Amino acid sequence: MSFVRFLHDQAHRPLRLRLATAAAAAMIATPALAGTASPPLPGGGEISVLTYNVHGLPWPLSSGRPTALREIGDELSEMRRDHREPDIVLIQEGFTGSVARLIRTSGYAYWAQGPGRSDRVRDPALKGAMPKGSVHHPEVGEGWGKFTGAGLYILSNYPIVHVETQAYKFCAGWDCLANKGVMLAQIAIPGLPEPIDVVNTHLNSRHAARVPVSWSIQAYATQVAQLRRFIDSRRTAASPLLVGGDFNVKGAPDRYSLLVRDPESYSTVSQYCVGAASCRVRPFPADSTPWLDSQDLQAFGGAGGVAVCPTETERMFDGAVEPKLSDHDGYLVRYRLSWGGGVSPCGGPGGAT
Repeated sequence: MSFVRFLHDQAHRPLRLRLATAAAAAMIATPALAGTASPPLPGGGEISVLTYNVHGLPWPLSSGRPTALREIGDELSEMRRDHREPDIVLIQEGFTGSVARLIRTSGYAYWAQGPGRSDRVRDPALKGAMPKGSVHHPEVGEGWGKFTGAGLYILSNYPIVHVETQAYKFCAGWDCLANKGVMLAQIAIPGLPEPIDVVNTHLNSRHAARVPVSWSIQAYATQVAQLRRFIDSRRTAASPLLVGGDFNVKGAPDRYSLLVRDPESYSTVSQYCVGAASCRVRPFPADSTPWLDSQDLQAFGGAGGVAVCPTETERMFDGAVEPKLSDHDGYLVRYRLSWGGGVSPCGGPGGAT
């Protein structure tokens, strides 16, 4: 089956099948309420956040993904049995129904889904942000419509009390076939004065979009601007902020520079930890710009009398012990949270309250 024929068939499946698929997605989108949340962190403690692009593409775009997604869920479940599972997991490219099994198997009591296939954004501030006529390369998917949602999920051991989502208005190349976007979940940590705001996103690719880099960077820049406006308008000023996802910045300093124009709002973990003796990096970076060695990033910012300090980073699911389960590694960060009498500022940008 050709790629074009596959996409055509996806868009013109029988209504009955499409409604069944939509119903399944709706069940996943509702935060689960079963299970017991992790115990309180009185005055302070640690939480861990994993961001992981699980490469959940449908066949024939990729093969063997249902098995790999099942194994990712099994790995998370095994970590839970050993009491070493991440407290929060940010998933990107969860485009197929197999991610539902991953979520069930992983055992997280709370989860939420990002923008769906039909979500659209109408933001007057974006008018004129892209050159007139945003379909420049129809030969690689632009203007074909959206064939999947954003593929974003947040899983949590702690209650998710509110969720905001938004699709990106502009895109470039093959990325336009997915309704990429951003989501923010407010997560209540027992004992914390306010819920923390956790953001998950997936930005436009560079080479994989199969368009000139000059065009993909324009789409990327508008998405970054929209991401910044989304966070500024949706986050709670008194709440700490954690941001993660697939930012598609590997080897692209021009893209990274767009992300860090406002260092007073939040700081990238990889850049902070290079100069912080209190943050352990595993494996230790071989160069001075580790934030350009991966597509995936996390960022943090303290607020409301709560200090947020990265203490350790670790690569997971990287194929070092078992076969690699995605074309990305998992990127885990452990954060120290402190508040009340136990506030202990990091001493670096983004960590201070």
